[in-house]
Amino acid sequence: MLFKRILFPLLIGWLVVGSALSGCSGQAADEHVLPMAPRSQMPAEVQSAPVTVQQAYQFAVANPDVLQRLPCYCGCGKIGHTSNYACYVAGVEASGAVKFDSHALGCSICVDITQDAMRLLKQGQSVADIKQYVDAAYAKYGASNMP
Repeated sequence: MLFKRILFPLLIGWLVVGSALSGCSGQAADEHVLPMAPRSQMPAEVQSAPVTVQQAYQFAVANPDVLQRLPCYCGCGKIGHTSNYACYVAGVEASGAVKFDSHALGCSICVDITQDAMRLLKQGQSVADIKQYVDAAYAKYGASNMP
């Protein structure tokens, strides 16, 4: 009788509230999870770089479709870069092996653009909106490297 009158309603209430809370937090956390390449697949110099640089390289490798559509404004167009992606990846071999570019290891503008893209993607922004943001925020540093 005690179970039916007191414990059972408490148990049901706990289950309902617990599942509602975990459902909300789980959904929000999973809604805009960004694909990231494993840190273990990064070159040694990337693995020993600051965390924001590591994350930028990991994001670049896993999201070429995003960063190939975003410019960089650090002046790297002079060395042949045609997008923010090129600051991290020099090419991908037929085998799928990534050939890394070390440029972004020493360039805060490249990394800042990528970190902004990551943040805005997590907020649900489109790549087109992110490009507009990057253009507005970084054009003061120089010319875009996108043709």
